[in-house]
Amino acid sequence: MSIPTRPLPSAPDVELPAIGLGTYPLRGSDGVAAMRSALEAGYRFVDTAVNYRNEREVAEALQQSGLPREDVWVQTKVPGRDHRGARRCVETTLQVMDLEVVDSVLIHWPNPSRDEYLAAWEGLIEARERGLVRHIGVSNFHVHHLDRIIEATGVTPFANQIELHPYLPQEEMRAADSERGILTQSWSPIARGGDLFEEPAVTAAAEAHGISPGQAVLAWQVSLGAMPLPKSADPQRQRDNLAAASVALTEAEVDAISALGRPDGRLFDADPDHHEEL
Repeated sequence: MSIPTRPLPSAPDVELPAIGLGTYPLRGSDGVAAMRSALEAGYRFVDTAVNYRNEREVAEALQQSGLPREDVWVQTKVPGRDHRGARRCVETTLQVMDLEVVDSVLIHWPNPSRDEYLAAWEGLIEARERGLVRHIGVSNFHVHHLDRIIEATGVTPFANQIELHPYLPQEEMRAADSERGILTQSWSPIARGGDLFEEPAVTAAAEAHGISPGQAVLAWQVSLGAMPLPKSADPQRQRDNLAAASVALTEAEVDAISALGRPDGRLFDADPDHHEEL
């Protein structure tokens, strides 16, 4: 399947797929099979993390797919416990995945009470300078987290991966990312389905385009300019998710789905100013 691409805001000569593959919590032989299936379906961006404990499985799926290494973008994340050893964390990832370089590495959470995310950013800058990683970014950062690391180092993240779905459309954060030339990536992009797929705004868009509610939500993500990272182990669902990138919703449909946002829209209490993961 041919996937639409878009230029990276920080490097317009670099094209990224409109939709990538989330891999949490795909592990073991079943996880490898699921990720290999996704690669065979056409995914060319795979998102993992040290804390997902499946970097080895991602590497095995890539090897089994037979795809050239340069055809698949591999992204991982540095956990909170490694903020003061981010470069060494990247080196360990390369050993685990048997790679010479990883395409992108993000700081997984800022963990502000520990106040070590600036050190983590400096470590990722060093890793990039040493040729261990091509692009460096962050995950779950608010504006003040972004501005602190940018002002301290002069280096802007290429991406900020945040919780983003119709119940939490993140309009202000998306705008802040865009103003800084940062790509917004979306975790839990379909909010785990459920009630969301019964929302009239979602079902109306799905019916209008002859697609599923899940595809309608992913098409909404792409229309916003975000890069959703849905996880699925089902081959047909994987293909359906990819196909959503080619669906063009109307402005009215996008606005109607965005209007589902609510103050308590987070799936769990994961405000980056308070939620921390090591």
